Amino acid sequence: MKIQPLSCEQCFKNFQESLTELQEVIEEINLKGVSQKNEQHLHRSFELTHELALKAMMEFFNKQGRPPYTGSRDVTLDAFNEELIDDGKGWLDMIICRIKATPVYTEDVQNKVTQNILKNYIHLFENFENKMKGALNL
Repeated sequence: MKIQPLSCEQCFKNFQESLTELQEVIEEINLKGVSQKNEQHLHRSFELTHELALKAMMEFFNKQGRPPYTGSRDVTLDAFNEELIDDGKGWLDMIICRIKATPVYTEDVQNKVTQNILKNYIHLFENFENKMKGALNL
């Protein structure tokens, strides 16, 4: 049985669900402070939300008839050029941050990633959500 690819709208819905979970984790951290457990949850939720945002972007462009993308930087640049995102540098920083955030990264990098998610990246996701809603007429 052949599995149908997800539509752009379904990919965006998956992104929104993941964003909601990320916002809940951030809310918990803001109320209770950072613990090892909620920091790990924050990082996993961030990575999933970022992946789903990229997938929604790719499907949006695929729906327009564009060829498939080879990497996250390419789709991010197109999303910036098409005004789906408003801070291209911030999104590219997010990609670099994820590359640096391997399971063997130092505590110093882990703390920086956590602070970037809490202070910067969450707003980039929220702005993308608003712009994508407009692009999809939702």
